[in-house]
Amino acid sequence: MSTIKAILPPVGWRLPVAILAGVLFGLAGYVFYISNAVSYLSDDPKTCINCHVMNHEYASWFHSSHRENASCNDCHVPHDNPFNTYFFKAKDGLRHATVFTLRQEPQVIRIKEAGAEVVQNNCIRCHNDVITDHRMLSSTKSFDDFRTEGRKCWKCHREVPHGRLNSLSAAHNSLIPKTGKPIPDWIKNLTK
Repeated sequence: MSTIKAILPPVGWRLPVAILAGVLFGLAGYVFYISNAVSYLSDDPKTCINCHVMNHEYASWFHSSHRENASCNDCHVPHDNPFNTYFFKAKDGLRHATVFTLRQEPQVIRIKEAGAEVVQNNCIRCHNDVITDHRMLSSTKSFDDFRTEGRKCWKCHREVPHGRLNSLSAAHNSLIPKTGKPIPDWIKNLTK
């Protein structure tokens, strides 16, 4: 029982501490709700359009051949072990959330080196049967050359699966599903 007394604030501070804790937990819960944070635990590609800047990427993926076999996470998240998968998702997600919250998103989104390595490894993981096909290897100088050592798959396959991404302005013409906004009506009315 003495351990509990050691962490409790003095009697005069208990009400202010309880109110402050309630406000902090309430704000954290609201941010969790408004950001649709639970959706990021899934593999649903619609999660990627929670942020409007990804609309063109979603639309170009949706109209690609990859849509039938691969979600965004199949390409953009490592699959070597579950810990690494969720660690990468959390690290990348926090960076994205910070950039978008601070309105620092670039006009043209470019993949970071860590993300490029993940995508490269996933290209090889999914297309290994094609890369190691002896009929295709017979026309190349060496196995390593064809296996993409020293270059990325998209040096040749530029349009896969996103097509040309010129700027954020192109996203306005992309047909994408409408995502529900979790903002309550009473807050919308306050901003009118």
